[in-house]
Amino acid sequence: MRKNYLDAKKIIIKVGTSTLTYPNGKLNLMRIERLSMVISDLMNKGKEVVLVSSGAIGVGATKLGFSEKPESVCERQASAAIGQAALMQIYQSFFSNYNIHIAQILLTKEDTYDNERRQNAINTFRALMRYGVLPIVNANDTISTDEIGFSDNDNLSAVVAVLLEADLLVILTDIDALYDKNPKEFPDAKPIHEVHEINDEIINMAGDKGSSFGTGGMLTKISAASLCLENGVDMAIIDGSEPLHINDVIEGQNIGTLFIGGTK
Repeated sequence: MRKNYLDAKKIIIKVGTSTLTYPNGKLNLMRIERLSMVISDLMNKGKEVVLVSSGAIGVGATKLGFSEKPESVCERQASAAIGQAALMQIYQSFFSNYNIHIAQILLTKEDTYDNERRQNAINTFRALMRYGVLPIVNANDTISTDEIGFSDNDNLSAVVAVLLEADLLVILTDIDALYDKNPKEFPDAKPIHEVHEINDEIINMAGDKGSSFGTGGMLTKISAASLCLENGVDMAIIDGSEPLHINDVIEGQNIGTLFIGGTK
């Protein structure tokens, strides 16, 4: 039987731009509403949840009239500033329906590398979760220029999971699992449901990024999984089109790809 996380106390959920938005860059409000319901229900069960959310640059770029993610750093930063405000307003609206308070945390690499700043971040997370608040995390793209921060939010979510010694990181994406080859090109591609080690074979299974507004792809998720496994944090990749699948992972159902990190 597949491992379940019914007793997990701390869960990190990462949602990507391709999951939050339509191909034209506009927000998929129905999906965000279901995600808000699932997370709120988990918190009502007593679990500590952190949401790592992409989408700010994509949403802001759409508001500025870009047809895809802008190339220049200043345009991406401007898009992030506009989009982050819009994104948090939407989250606030949906989570308030379930009486869940949210808090915004914007991180740069320096916040995780510097010992004092890292501990300050950890203390903030712990205080928020102690009071039943949902921290919503994104890279501080309006300030950082080193992709624009973390290279991608898959790795950011892994960093947060390791910082907080989470039991599970769930990454919602536009593909339902890691496959042995690209399922968009090969009809006989087979899903890999469980991974215990990141080796060359696993890395070679990953492809390029998909969404024109996103920064991630399967390679970034494998990189995130590697960091998680090295630090004893389990990680799952699942289809983000139906946020209720988060519950399926927690219940131990055989969906997506589960990376098992061993003992923390």
